[in-house]
Amino acid sequence: MKILVSNDDGYFSPGITLLAEALAGLGDVTVVAPERDRSGASNSLTLDRPLVVRRAANGYYSVNGTPTDCVHIAVTGLLDFTPDVIVSGVNLGANMGDDTIYSGTVAAAVEGYLLGIPSLAVSLTSKAGEHYDSAIGVAVDIVGRLARRPFGEPVLLNINVPDVARGELGAPQVTRLGRRHKAEPVVKLQTPRGETAYWIGPAGGAADAGPGTDFHAVEQGKVSVTPLRLDLTHHAQLSQAKEWLRK
Repeated sequence: MKILVSNDDGYFSPGITLLAEALAGLGDVTVVAPERDRSGASNSLTLDRPLVVRRAANGYYSVNGTPTDCVHIAVTGLLDFTPDVIVSGVNLGANMGDDTIYSGTVAAAVEGYLLGIPSLAVSLTSKAGEHYDSAIGVAVDIVGRLARRPFGEPVLLNINVPDVARGELGAPQVTRLGRRHKAEPVVKLQTPRGETAYWIGPAGGAADAGPGTDFHAVEQGKVSVTPLRLDLTHHAQLSQAKEWLRK
């Protein structure tokens, strides 16, 4: 099995190193990740300049671009093989609900999915990072499951793992994305040169977090597994939009 690993925290992050080492037990692992933290980069491709790929001492490839750039370059030109699966993570912090729109971790997996490769985004749902082994164990289990029992169609899974010991994790739950409240206001500040600057505020708290959502599963100490798709069409509004345009 050939496995491509990427992330949005940078090729030097502990989460990607531990993940790559664990997945090596399932097959050949290649790491292609950003040269620095690109959290929040979403699905951006760098089109205004060429990108440079460097090989680190540990064998990892670093790219001076986004997580999407990393996966795209790896699959369409850098590697002489097509990965069997792409795993993005382990991200330090949750990627649930509306977070998936902005997440570079999810974006790397999305790019793999768009290129026709089964892809996973794996996140540890706290910034403390006390139990990376829990998220890595889940990732290894799901990649192994894909090897033994292919999904049968293109699959993109967003996985959020509570930051607790493996023995305390509840059974994985298949969930839908919840929703957050509106984001907190930006933080306004003055630079030393007297200019006004703005720091993006924190995400809003969970709004739609009832049973069946990723928020609820994680709150209950369970692993959340959400199948994602990329059809942004609002199908329920198609007929309404047609009628609206007639008038």
